[in-house]
Amino acid sequence: MAKPMMILIAGPYRSGTGDDPSCIAENLRRLEQAAWPIFQKGHVPMIGEWVALPVLAGAGGGPVGGALYNAVMHPTAHRLLEHCDAVLRLPGQSAGADNDVRIATARGIPVYYALSDIPDAA
Repeated sequence: MAKPMMILIAGPYRSGTGDDPSCIAENLRRLEQAAWPIFQKGHVPMIGEWVALPVLAGAGGGPVGGALYNAVMHPTAHRLLEHCDAVLRLPGQSAGADNDVRIATARGIPVYYALSDIPDAA
């Protein structure tokens, strides 16, 4: 049995949406679907957007892809990786998720590609 981990769920959020808010919301829903199974395994699931979206709102918001959006969204995930013990990379094209994997790998943080690969916590 492993120690409980904070696991960053990485996958498409904005990618492939054409910045359509309903498509972005659907991508967030897909990311969130992995949260419960991770929690059931005894870990703490984390999604960068759960942190970044309130930060962005507190900074005054702005359009998707705008300067403030870009200054908050991906950097939040990078900062979270300083505290996460693992990454779950969900399927789908995403430059941001690919970068999260690159950073995690460089830092020696395990990257899982399937929920079944994540060990149960003690």
